[in-house]
Amino acid sequence: MPKIKTHSGAKRRFHITAGGKVLRTKGPKSHLRRRKSDRVKSKLAGKVGVSKSFARRIKALMPYA
Repeated sequence: MPKIKTHSGAKRRFHITAGGKVLRTKGPKSHLRRRKSDRVKSKLAGKVGVSKSFARRIKALMPYA
């Protein structure tokens, strides 16, 4: 049985924790960064979780994660 390929776009965009949660990075961080306030830039930093139904789809794209 051949190995299942991991979706290369998903492996760049999502991170799966040891507990099995799927994390994503937030949106437009790099574009027009100079005119964004410090408050907005700090809100865009870090990672947030995805919904349960979407996490199921992501895990299907990343079988070995």
